[in-house]
Amino acid sequence: MNGFKTLLATTALVALGSAAFAQDKGYVGIAMPTKSSARWIADGENMVKQFEEAGYTTDLQYADDDIPNQLAQIENMITKGVNVLVIAAIDGTTLSNALANAAASDIDVVAYDRLIRDSGDVSYYATFDNFKVGVQQATTLVDGLNERFADEKPWNVELFGGSPDDNNAYFFYNGAMSVLQPMIDAGDVVIPSGQMGMDKVGTLRWDGSVAQARMDNLLSANYTDKKVNAVLSPYDGLSIGILSSLKGVGYGSGDMPMPIVSGQDAEIQSVKSIIAGEQYSTIFKDTRELARVTVGMVNALLSDAEPEINDTTTYDNGVKVVPSYLLEPLPVTKENWEATLLDSGYYTRDQIE
Repeated sequence: MNGFKTLLATTALVALGSAAFAQDKGYVGIAMPTKSSARWIADGENMVKQFEEAGYTTDLQYADDDIPNQLAQIENMITKGVNVLVIAAIDGTTLSNALANAAASDIDVVAYDRLIRDSGDVSYYATFDNFKVGVQQATTLVDGLNERFADEKPWNVELFGGSPDDNNAYFFYNGAMSVLQPMIDAGDVVIPSGQMGMDKVGTLRWDGSVAQARMDNLLSANYTDKKVNAVLSPYDGLSIGILSSLKGVGYGSGDMPMPIVSGQDAEIQSVKSIIAGEQYSTIFKDTRELARVTVGMVNALLSDAEPEINDTTTYDNGVKVVPSYLLEPLPVTKENWEATLLDSGYYTRDQIE
């Protein structure tokens, strides 16, 4: 009997040891910018789930869009001895010292969706094809204009950009302008406010209330005797603010059809808005896939292998071209939201309806 107990105890210890080993592939620090966007919450949850399923311990921190807070969180992760850092930066230009400290401790850094600039200590970058995101935003905008305002050329359009401290914002804007600028040059699109360029149209911290206030000002200054046909918005959180401003002066009712408004991230509120015929489109970026690519990069880094990449030219951070993996974004409209968001399992029907 004692021998049987000993055997059970030994078996249990072996099993416990195997479990402990399975959960001890490495310690991953994950620094996310904010919980104010549903998108970043999904990113964090997907990464923790996939890293832990792969046998890693994780430390996930959100910085509430506060740069000193994110710096302190990253330094704390370094002190705690993480093996690798995955960072979605609030301001991609403020992390050089922290990353130098990480490099001194032999900690690799993966930039997550937002490029970290001005540092040679960024190992890899996992993101979507951000220029293509902008192209798709502008393309859906033009599709909507042709659908809703075909006989009203030239079209009156206003432009919004993302946060100037987020490198992605410039790719979104430049991608969109690669579609719109030829139409502006041809006279098919006009910008009544004259506000163009990221220095004029950027929206710090991707703040929807700032976008709403700017839209209010654009309407009062430029549209007393004309109507808006479309608004280029690079993110759903801005789109909701822009739509609130437009509805506040009567768009979407009577003889004032809702302008075509783009977006990004397929957040639930915006998907509902698209179904209701208010926001016209959004761009879906499957954060499950981005997490999968990031876990693969970390696996390779901690196994002394080469991570899978598909771009070695696009993302120059001012010090080096950061080898990257770019995922495909998908445009979403009222016509394809079910196939894109429900059939993929990203959302359930109950979440949307």
